[in-house]
Amino acid sequence: MSTESHAQRLIFEGTRAVGVEYTTPQGRRTARAAKEFIVFGGAFGSPQLLQLSGVGPADLLRDLGIEVVRDIPGVGENLQDHFNSYLSYRVNQPITLNDIGNSTTRQILAGIRYVFTRTGPLTGTGIYAGAFVRSDQRLENPDLQINMSMWSTESRTRSGIVPHPFPAFTLSPVHLRPEGRGFVRIKTPNASDQPAIRFDQLRTEYDKSAILYGLHLCRRIAAQPALKPYVVEEILPGPAVQSDDDWLEDTRQRGVANFHPVGTCRMGHGMDAVVDPRLRVHGIAGLRVADASIMPSIIAGNTNAPSIMIGEKCAAMILEDAA
Repeated sequence: MSTESHAQRLIFEGTRAVGVEYTTPQGRRTARAAKEFIVFGGAFGSPQLLQLSGVGPADLLRDLGIEVVRDIPGVGENLQDHFNSYLSYRVNQPITLNDIGNSTTRQILAGIRYVFTRTGPLTGTGIYAGAFVRSDQRLENPDLQINMSMWSTESRTRSGIVPHPFPAFTLSPVHLRPEGRGFVRIKTPNASDQPAIRFDQLRTEYDKSAILYGLHLCRRIAAQPALKPYVVEEILPGPAVQSDDDWLEDTRQRGVANFHPVGTCRMGHGMDAVVDPRLRVHGIAGLRVADASIMPSIIAGNTNAPSIMIGEKCAAMILEDAA
């Protein structure tokens, strides 16, 4: 095992993966394997490493001066993620996580409480209520997840989330079955350079109508009698946003991916597939991909447990093939 290391590229002999080149604080290193390599860099990192190594869309690789080992147009394509926007409400009592986030004393007390009693706000995620709903009653299954978070966000920075300086909560509709498909593509042959990551949200009429339904529903939830004693005002996006056009423009400005990226090394057959049902990269010997990037379509739920099971299944198939 090598920690604090960064994979630069895979090494091939013909179309067989035989090694990996990586950097460490001590310099550049190379590791070789007798049988096979498993790539599990996630929906962003796995297609990036394959492309850097010469496995991917041939035109892209040639334009960047990378020798093409295998032309697989689907490497980096088919990017999907759950998409959401949010409404935030100021409340009249100091009962939200904003109050803890804005007070060092409360943070210390919450930490002490958790350490000694395993109770209090640090025992949860801050999302205390949720619902699964259908944006269209003709749908067989829910396509929206409504989350109620006991905090609100004034800004997001590289160091973390900055809460509003007053008590507030957030309602967020998450679109679980988006039609949008984006991509991950390297911009340079340098593994340290970030790839281009492009989502394609709000492109189709269904994607628009689903998120609009969720946003209107969240506003109706916040207006219910059970919340009326607490809610002071809607602070995001605010009462000025009323029409569907207003909602869509606001969502384009504030909407976010849900950190569930999948699909960029799609499993299946055909020109756009990257791995086969045993997670072996098409046309490449000794190389598999085992992470959320192999999902052909995003699941209508969180991706953590399925990603774990992809790894478990890959391990089982490796043992079966080696027997």
